[in-house]
This record gives sequence, structure tokens and C-alpha cells, in this order.
Amino acid sequence: MTSASTISIGTAPIHAAIAGEALIDLIRRPDGSYLPCLGGALYNLCRALARQGVGTQYLNPLSRDRFGRELATQLVADGVVLAQPEPVLQVTSLAVVNLDAHGHPDYAFYREGVADRAVSVAGLGDSCAALPALQLVCTGALALDARDTAIYLPWLAAQRAAGRCVVVDANLRPSVMPDLAAYRTAVHAALAHAHIIKASDEDLEHLAVPGVDALARAQHLLAANPQAHLLALTLGAEGAWLLHRNGVQCFAKEAQPLPVVDTVGAGDSFLAGLLAHLLRQSQAAGGASFVRFVEALAADACQQALRHALASASLCVMEQGCVPPGWKAARAWSQQHPAAQDPR
Repeated sequence: MTSASTISIGTAPIHAAIAGEALIDLIRRPDGSYLPCLGGALYNLCRALARQGVGTQYLNPLSRDRFGRELATQLVADGVVLAQPEPVLQVTSLAVVNLDAHGHPDYAFYREGVADRAVSVAGLGDSCAALPALQLVCTGALALDARDTAIYLPWLAAQRAAGRCVVVDANLRPSVMPDLAAYRTAVHAALAHAHIIKASDEDLEHLAVPGVDALARAQHLLAANPQAHLLALTLGAEGAWLLHRNGVQCFAKEAQPLPVVDTVGAGDSFLAGLLAHLLRQSQAAGGASFVRFVEALAADACQQALRHALASASLCVMEQGCVPPGWKAARAWSQQHPAAQDPR
């Protein structure tokens, strides 16, 4: 169901550089035991992008412990290039994941003195500077912790100034942040640098964005971030919206209910599908700048990219843990299962 079929994996120019957490999800099973799964939102995004044929580099270091070696092995197997291939002494982050009756995860994180946080502004910048074909950078989720803003915010600003497309996935984890107000401030500060924002309906509630419903909140968030051109709003089983600053608004939802196993990694697969489709459209258009392509995105291009993103998430939720689909699998699903485009 989730073929990792890609184009030129391992040999493609690096178009995407991803910074953020790589960790082990300990997912609680019905018998009370825990299944260790490779995870972390930005780690999942790296895998998902590479499986969709995007040349991708992971910027953070990984541990020399057993979990770190497994994380590195899977990234390389999927075609991701490691900016820091030498393992570090720090241990691997852990996330304890409990699933509710609908398969939705609740997280508890263990992230003090861990490998993926052993980064610097200079290190991230140097890694990106060494990638001549780099089109976009992305961070979000736990990297938006207020305690790490001194690293990630200057890096995002520098990447935007260098002409690269900045993507920020809000992906909030408020239950594990010691200072929720500082966390909100840090997330908003990161979003201010973004060309492309991804947020869920729950993210918008946690950020206290005003509006009568999720769509209105998304519209407000886009208006409040004038440097952003595109905002992806995910609504879980209720579909997703893609909003452009030029006024284009696209909606897509699976026409039939899915046999959901769990939703771990669904948002990451969605974002990967969206970015992979946009990058392919940009390359087909022959433009030199991905940023310029995103700025001028037309309604039809938005709808096609959104449908591919939704298909990517749909295939993921039918697997246990994060198993991102390849380009061909997501494309086939979107063609064989036409999405509803009316939110009513």
C-alpha cells in the first residue's frame, strides 16, 4: 500500500533541508506494552519527502546509542542525506505515545540533553550553504520550544534572506512545554519568517488565534503573517484547506471513511506530499526560484497539490506508526479515490 517508489532517490540534488527532532515513539499497545517506532515530526517529514522523490538532507545530529543508529539507518535507507553522519554522545529523545479510541496520539516527551538538540545556528547555516540546489528549509514542532529560539529563529531568518523558501509546521505540543505563554510567543515568532505555514485546527486553538471556526482562524493567521504566501490547514478526518495570499482557497476531503489504524505521522506525510507536489510543479514550470513559484501559485495548482497531500496522509493513517507513502502510491490513491472539494 505504501510503496517507497521515488525518482532518483540518493542521487537527486538536495532541494530540502529539514531541522528538528528525531526520536523514538514508544506507542502503547492494548496489552499495556510499548512498541518502539522511529519518529519525530521533522524526522518523519525527512523520510516522507525522500520517499516522494525529493532530495532531502536532515540537519540535526543523531546519537551513537542503539536508537540513534536505527534512526540513521532508516533515514539513509529512505534516501535522506545526513548533514552530520558522525554520531554524537548525547542520547536519543523519547516520546511515550498513548492512543485514544480514535487512534489519536497523546505525547509525553523526554528531551533533556539529547542528540537532536545538539545544534547551533552556525552549524545549521553551514550545512545549508553547502547545498547549491537548496530550494526550501523546514522546521517546526518541538524545535519551536521557547528554549531553542536562539538557534532556530536566526537560522530561519538567514535562510529567508538567502532566498530559500521557509516552511514552518506549527505542530504544537503544549502539554509538554513548561511555559505555554513563552511557547506561543516562540511559535508565532517562527511563523513570522515563513513563506509556507502548516497548522492543524488544534494548533490554531492552542495558539489562541481568533475566529469563529478553524477556517476563520486560519484566514486570520495568514493575514497576521504578511510574509507568508501559503497556509495549509489540516482538519483530521474532516479534510484540509489550502489558503493563498492571492485569495485562492482550496478544500479537499476523502469522499469515503478510511480504515484508520492510527494518525501518527499523518500531518508529516501531508506536508511532505504538499511540498513534493509543489516542487515538481515548480521544476516543470522551469522557474529558477521556488519562492517565486509559490508566490504566484494558481488555483488549479493549489488544488492538485492539496489532493496529493491529502492522499499522502490517508495512506499513512492506514498503517501503524509513521509509514510515509512514495510518490507513485500517493498519486495512484488520489487518482483512484477522487476527493470531495465541497466543505459542506
